[in-house]
Amino acid sequence: MNSKKYRRLALAIALGVGVSASALPQGSAAEQMDHDAAKAAAEMAGVDGSARNDDSKDAAESAPSEQGPALTNAAPAASADARADAWASTRPSEDAVEQGLVAQTGKTVVEINITGASEETEKAAREALAMHVGDALTEEALVKDRDAIYATGYFYDLYPVFEQVPEGVVLTYHVLENPVLKEVHIEGNTVEKTKDLMDLVTVQKGKMLNGRILQENVQAIQEKYRADGYILAKISDLNIAQDGTLTIKISEGILEGYKVKGNKKTKEHVILREMRQKPGEPFNANQARRSMQRVYNLGFFEDVNVKMNPGIEPNAVIMEIDVKEKRTGSFGIGAGYSSADGMVGMVSISDSNFRGMGDTISLSYEMSGNDTDARGYSFMYRRPWLDKKETAGTVRLYNRTYEYDDYNSNGDHLESFMRKYSGEELTLSRPMSEYSTNFVTLKNRKDKYVKHTENGTAGNRSTNIPWLHKNFGTTRSITIEHVTDTRDNVYEPTTGSRASLSAEFAGFGGDFSFQKYMISDTQYFKVGRSQVFAVRGQYGLGNGSISEYNQFRLGGQDSIRGYREDQFRGNRMALASIEYRFPIVSKVTGAIFTDYGGAWDRGLTPEHMHGSVGVGLGLNTPIGPLRLDYGRGSQGGRVHFRVGGTF
Repeated sequence: MNSKKYRRLALAIALGVGVSASALPQGSAAEQMDHDAAKAAAEMAGVDGSARNDDSKDAAESAPSEQGPALTNAAPAASADARADAWASTRPSEDAVEQGLVAQTGKTVVEINITGASEETEKAAREALAMHVGDALTEEALVKDRDAIYATGYFYDLYPVFEQVPEGVVLTYHVLENPVLKEVHIEGNTVEKTKDLMDLVTVQKGKMLNGRILQENVQAIQEKYRADGYILAKISDLNIAQDGTLTIKISEGILEGYKVKGNKKTKEHVILREMRQKPGEPFNANQARRSMQRVYNLGFFEDVNVKMNPGIEPNAVIMEIDVKEKRTGSFGIGAGYSSADGMVGMVSISDSNFRGMGDTISLSYEMSGNDTDARGYSFMYRRPWLDKKETAGTVRLYNRTYEYDDYNSNGDHLESFMRKYSGEELTLSRPMSEYSTNFVTLKNRKDKYVKHTENGTAGNRSTNIPWLHKNFGTTRSITIEHVTDTRDNVYEPTTGSRASLSAEFAGFGGDFSFQKYMISDTQYFKVGRSQVFAVRGQYGLGNGSISEYNQFRLGGQDSIRGYREDQFRGNRMALASIEYRFPIVSKVTGAIFTDYGGAWDRGLTPEHMHGSVGVGLGLNTPIGPLRLDYGRGSQGGRVHFRVGGTF
């Protein structure tokens, strides 16, 4: 018999009358806690899909095991309680118990007694026994029965005594019962409500404390913490006082601080401001996972990895964030010559992490030799953190003239003409919760018909005054939008959704007065390891004097593939898409899709609907995702290309 096995408390927890578990000689609980904390990155394996954490396998292998309180192997210790003192003074050592067993092994058990138990606990102990009178005494049977008696939960400690008689051996179990429970106190909890934790404690007051039930209660408390993301939370101490008051002390596990590595351009505070936890708060794996998603979704990094290091204080961790930056700036220039336009040139510059501060800036300019040909500029500047409440601001300025090819819903060419638009927009946003954000956009835009360039079925509309007045002029509007975005990755989502509700109100001295409302929802479902189903639905409703530009427009890469860009226009719209995405090789994905939608002018029921099916190919590049689609609808097939992700 392994004597060391019984040099511990009878229960799976450190429990005794007047004895604090933390005072028992059970080794350093703090050291074990630090060890577990250092492995806590495994609990955040979910960042692998969104934060490109390639260490998830190693992390999983080092994950903390499911366990009860850290204090499990303490030996009985002296206490101030007279009952416990008396017990300690008479209890033989386990070596003596083992010697007595060796002397009597193989003899017939002629009597089994239980001393020190009440009628109720003695009954429970006897029912737990597997060895009976008439059986041969063996070490295996004795070990099983001692464990079974312990498992009833009523006893603090027990030991067997063997008395040799002519017929065999008399086996007597000496037991020390647990005290009567009077009160239960929980200490150390800050993130979990005391009431919620007390609801998990089912040991009954006024009755003898049952250690088995208490162990289940302790495990339930720890599972409650774990389920809520507090994976470092432990029961640090269990103490029952002489008056029967049980105190359960909890160590919730603290996030001691952050360490950032790998950032050369990006300022450290730009990364740390995305953290969902402050140093000094209890560490939460869910919030840590979300923090890594936010860092990756900035778009500044090819890879984001996280690991946990032990903190200075016991049961504390330091979160180490290791990033691999990617190129966020781009510069483009081009020039050419044609007999129609003369010299044609363009230049563009952009940076999504301007000066390493997380700001976005872009500027483009194009021109041709003819005064009325394509020329113009566009400018955008976005600052994501205007204040501590994460208010973001975006300014857009534009002035551009280009040739516009106008088609009707049947794909017939109506007219080609030079079109000019100019204006400015200001967008402010502020998060309302972790996943919900409100947006307000102010827009002042002027659209102008410049000149006719090519006849179509509509001929030359430059002299069609009613049509010009209806569709060209100044739009002044305010748009309010609410977005809830739970996607795990904004660039390549695999789970979650993005839902939005918007309302645009135009007038305010402009040439058009209208209202537009739109609801949109996109859901992502992961299938297997890396396949994804993306499902999209949109519905829009407009009223008032709406120009063609301000109407809902469908067709092309962003809506109904297989048709011309903005081929379908109307004051109402409906759109549905289903897309199946699957990996082909590294950084290359394939897609199979179907789109169905349309635009109309009156009524709530969808009209003039069009459908398409197609295939797509995506490539993840340093400048961002590229997407090539081929869609085929009722009017034939078309190829679509874009820089940036699809829906």
